[in-house]
Amino acid sequence: MNDYDVPRGIDVLRVFCGPDGRHGNALGVVRDGRSHPDEASRQQLARQLGFSETVFVDDPERGRVDIHTPGLRLPFAGHPLVGAAWLLDLEVLELAVGDVFARQDGEFTWITARPEWAPPRTFQQYATAAEVEALPSPPPGEGRLYAWAWEDEAAGRVRARAFPRRGEDIVEDEATGAAALLLSAHLGRALNITQGRGSQILTAPAPDGTVEVGGRVLMAARG
Repeated sequence: MNDYDVPRGIDVLRVFCGPDGRHGNALGVVRDGRSHPDEASRQQLARQLGFSETVFVDDPERGRVDIHTPGLRLPFAGHPLVGAAWLLDLEVLELAVGDVFARQDGEFTWITARPEWAPPRTFQQYATAAEVEALPSPPPGEGRLYAWAWEDEAAGRVRARAFPRRGEDIVEDEATGAAALLLSAHLGRALNITQGRGSQILTAPAPDGTVEVGGRVLMAARG
């Protein structure tokens, strides 16, 4: 089960796994944020772990969490919050941007968030899923790119890939909840997204402007 070499006190989850339980985006979760009390030490650990994001749990009862990439702190991110909601089994997660509501529905964990909380990115639509799959990693250019195409527009099925292009070691994100949220808000409809090698992200926009983002979460390692 443990394919990751992580220090004690850190869980590794795979978030947005496919229907077969494979893939998903790896997430580091520091169970006791007090072990890394300042931003510098958190940033250093996030770089050391090398996951696209690492979550520090500052209050497991109230759901207060802090998110870092290897290069910067994020006010909001999708796959870390879905993973934290699953692990902590809470209905609310506390972020500086606002409260994120969470729920469990069978094998899926859902969070509800506002599109304006998500970091901006460039969306590039392609004519076919094959064109998305054939893209170089990363495509030329700067800034976060979310490349997507309809697999079945009537059914809301999308093929996507995400490229942070931030100058970090993370060349491609396997599954990106914030980008899925923004795409769902832009299109104004629920989506079933296959991203990366085979991760699955579900979305559902609500009349109040929020968007639910959901997926499967599995424990990959306990440090």
